[in-house]
Amino acid sequence: MRSGLFPLRIGVDTGGTFTDFIAVWGKRLISFKVPSTPQAPAQAILTGLSRILKELGPAGAPLEIVHGTTVATNTLLERKGARTALVTTAGFEDVIEIGRQARPSLYNLAVERPAPLVPRHLRFGVRERVTADAKIIEPLAAHQLEWLVGKLRRAGVESVAISLLFSFANPTHERAVAEAVAALGLPLSVAHRLLPEYREYERTSTVVINAYLAPRVGRYLEELSAGLKDLLGTKRQERSKVTKAARPYRLRIMQSSGGSISAEIAAQEPVRTLLSGPAGGVVAASCIAELAGVGDVISFDMGGTSTDVALCRGAARTTNEALITGLPVAVPVLDIHTVGAGGGSIAYVDAGGALRVGPESAGADPGPACYGVGTRPTVTDANLVLGRFAGGGLLSGEMKLNSARAAWVLDELAANMSRASRKRVTRSEAALGVIRVTNANMERALRLVSVERGYDPRRFTLLSFGGAGPLHAAALASALHIPRVLIPVNPGTFSALGVLLAEVVKDYSQTVMLAVAAGERLPDKVEQGFAVLERQAISDLRGEGFTAAQLRLQRLLAMRYRGQSFELEVAWGGNAIEAFHRAHRERYGHADATGTVEIVNLRLRGIGITAKPQLQAARRLSRLQAQPQYQAAVHLGQRVVRVPVYDRKLLKAGMRLASPAVIIEYGSTTLVPPGWQARVDRWHNLILNLTSA
Repeated sequence: MRSGLFPLRIGVDTGGTFTDFIAVWGKRLISFKVPSTPQAPAQAILTGLSRILKELGPAGAPLEIVHGTTVATNTLLERKGARTALVTTAGFEDVIEIGRQARPSLYNLAVERPAPLVPRHLRFGVRERVTADAKIIEPLAAHQLEWLVGKLRRAGVESVAISLLFSFANPTHERAVAEAVAALGLPLSVAHRLLPEYREYERTSTVVINAYLAPRVGRYLEELSAGLKDLLGTKRQERSKVTKAARPYRLRIMQSSGGSISAEIAAQEPVRTLLSGPAGGVVAASCIAELAGVGDVISFDMGGTSTDVALCRGAARTTNEALITGLPVAVPVLDIHTVGAGGGSIAYVDAGGALRVGPESAGADPGPACYGVGTRPTVTDANLVLGRFAGGGLLSGEMKLNSARAAWVLDELAANMSRASRKRVTRSEAALGVIRVTNANMERALRLVSVERGYDPRRFTLLSFGGAGPLHAAALASALHIPRVLIPVNPGTFSALGVLLAEVVKDYSQTVMLAVAAGERLPDKVEQGFAVLERQAISDLRGEGFTAAQLRLQRLLAMRYRGQSFELEVAWGGNAIEAFHRAHRERYGHADATGTVEIVNLRLRGIGITAKPQLQAARRLSRLQAQPQYQAAVHLGQRVVRVPVYDRKLLKAGMRLASPAVIIEYGSTTLVPPGWQARVDRWHNLILNLTSA
């Protein structure tokens, strides 16, 4: 993508309610939201891009679009993927159903495991056998391939997953199967290409998920690319009155690991995009925390449909042991925990008379009742009834809120609560109950990533973003005794900023199973294995246009003590063994410096350095007290209090705000409750400090 102009870079994050945009060209930046279009996600993106080109689009400048998408996530959650076949070694057809024979809930007598993505009649075993040390002890016969192709053709499948036993050690047979099946013209997901690591169940599950997602994600990206070409070509034609020639552009997709990949790779390996949307917010949270100098943070992203939390000690932790909808995914993903609590989460009284909120969401269609169409009470409706939007609408007034409709659905909820409890519940009491239940759900998520993993939340800053997050952040921080909350600039579109801050990342791995006794140095095979992976990474990244100066290679080792079942990941280097002992002591409370360490997997991150938005700090700090625009009546606990309302765009770095207060802005609203003080730091972040318990 060559042009005399530097590129217009656009970050896009598709959520359940809104699709968020941040566009950067030089020192100019615009940020906005448009309603999501769940039935045709590309439509909202094209609408937003059209607006950007009108407001900011310099003629002829190439576009770089980085997109956080929920298509893969929703496809898996809704079980709307392709009719998929699994090809494996004969006798291992049921590995995705047997799993590790572990009960998901040990004491639940009625436990139900998630149904496998591939039904039994679409699992095909071919007679072949490779040993763990790569020896072929049963060759793959040609007639087996002919039989397989015929079976697949008659089954009418749309996608094929291929995962043979020990193909990570010797992929000869798997290559032969892939070559034969390729004649059918179907999307193929092949284990030794996607995940050449041991653990049959996790590898097969990952490959099956990839195959299940590939057709739908591929179609979506094709539709989006076609729409982009039409939009950009048409705009060029309108300006120049010449033949339709599209402006040059590059489309990248955010990965679950916190880096982006090309749309072409994402279409082939959609399993890497399952946490595409939330990953952008975590990347941005780590970056802003470092700039602001607040130390370690817990990111808290509350949107319209869900809440995503992650603990970031410097950078967020990645894992290869994720479970998504109960299915293992062994490619790298950021360690993000998600709960079904968002602004659109629906409140109801269950059969036992208890108030519940979520996980069902009103989403973008019909949306909360206060948007004008919905008929069921949501968290957003409760906040509106409690006055926490301070009389304003959403999106700086572009989106009006229907207070009467919100009051109506909360009255209905209050009536249901009254019948269940046999005592009168008022509208405001019902709304406060919705907020308390929602906060309890999110508090559990925050405890899971901190307290339950041995981290003291009092040593962290809660970094809150998402359209709904800043309304709830201080209450959650108080519950966990977190002393400080940071709300970044443009919190409503913060994840879109994160995808622009992300590097291009390609992950490579290889199982090696090398034992290192105490006092020994790393075997030569480690260096040799990394050399192979690095050649591939350099070739792939150079093929995407990165120069040698823009490349970074990060070596990682997955290690364990001999006899253990799971590994810890440490950075490669001369002190890798010592680093493993330290990591083991930190994670489990003990280490064995005299024990034999086993290097299970070599992992390499190939990183292509991208251009970043230039975030500017204020040169001077104002000593003035911020002046409110007006006052509004807000329910704070059992009291209604008139509080000052501030317009965030008028706040200058260094200003302090009276509390309690409400701070309004385009993409979000912040509530500063009693016991908290608010100020604006030099990076224009809102900093809330706890002053009393």
